[in-house]
Amino acid sequence: MNSFHRRSLLAVAAGAALFASVPALAANDAYPSRPIKVIVPFPAGGTTDTLMRTVAPRLSKALGQPVVIENKSGASATVGADFVAKSAPDGYTVLVGAAHHTIAQAVFTKLPYSFDRDLTPVGMMALVPNVVVVNVAVPAKSVQELVAISKADPDKYNYASAGPGSAHHLIGEMFKLRTGAKLTHIPYRGSAPAVADLLGGQVSVMFDTVTSSLPHIKAQKLRALAVTTAKRSSALPDVPTLAEAGVPNFDVGTWFGLMAPAATPPAIVDRLNREVTTILRDPEVQKQLLSQGIEPMPGTPAELKTRVAKELTEFSTLAKQAKLSVE
Repeated sequence: MNSFHRRSLLAVAAGAALFASVPALAANDAYPSRPIKVIVPFPAGGTTDTLMRTVAPRLSKALGQPVVIENKSGASATVGADFVAKSAPDGYTVLVGAAHHTIAQAVFTKLPYSFDRDLTPVGMMALVPNVVVVNVAVPAKSVQELVAISKADPDKYNYASAGPGSAHHLIGEMFKLRTGAKLTHIPYRGSAPAVADLLGGQVSVMFDTVTSSLPHIKAQKLRALAVTTAKRSSALPDVPTLAEAGVPNFDVGTWFGLMAPAATPPAIVDRLNREVTTILRDPEVQKQLLSQGIEPMPGTPAELKTRVAKELTEFSTLAKQAKLSVE
C-alpha cells in the first residue's frame, strides 16, 4: 500500500471516529432532554423526602425539565439504592444516598449491589444530627436517667428505627454498647411510621433525625434528651450533645448526598453537582432547611467518595464490635 492510500485510509478512519463520537457528545450537551427521576429510598414524610422536596422544584427550574420524586422504600433504603444501581447510567435516574447506605453495606450479610462500586457520587447535600427522643410517658428527663430505668427494667423499654441496618439502628446499638442501656430494637419501614408509633407510645425511644422529630419536640409530644453529633443542632440549641450528657466521643449524624449509577458520564455528574450546589448555597434555601434541622453541606463528587470510603471502613469495625449483622 503506498503512502497516499495509507493517508487516505487514516483520514477516513479518523473522520468515522469523530462522526461516531458526535451522538455521545450531543447527548451530553443536550442533557437533560426529558424528566429526571429522583429515588428517595424512604416513605414520604421523612428527612430524606423533606430535603429533596425542598431542592427538587429549584432543580427542575435550573435544568429546564421536571424533577420527579419517587419514594421507593424498603430494607433500610437498600431497595431504592438497588433500583438506581441497576438503572441506565444516563443521568435520568438518581438516588438520594445517605449514611443509611454505608451502614447497610457494613451490616447486611448480602446485598444485591455494592454502594461504592455500582453507584457514583454526585455530591453531598446536607448533614442532619440525630436526636435521642422519648415518648413523653417515659419518665427519663436525661440520658443518664434513660440508661438507669432501662437497666432497672430491661424488658420494658425499646427503641424504634427506620429498619435493620439503618442509621437509627446503628446509633441505637452504639448507644447501648457505650452506656450499657437495655433497649430492645423494633425496626420499621422508615422514619415516619417509626415516629408515629413513638408518638402513640408503642415504642419508648428513637435515635431519630432532628428534622423528623423536630415538630413533635416543639409541640412537646416528644422529649429530646441529647443530639448524637459533636456539636449541638442549630434547630435545638438547648439540647445537649451525648458527650455533654455523659457519653464521650459520640459523633454520628446522618448525611445525605446525590448518587447516580456507575458509568454515568462525568459531564452529567458535573452538571447535576453544579446545579445542586448552587441551590444549596442560596440563602433562602439554607434558611428553609435550617429551620427544619437540616444543615446544608454541598460538596464535590470527590468529597462524597472520600466520605463513603471512610464510613464503610468505620462502620464495618463498629458492626463487628456490636456484633451487628442483618440477613
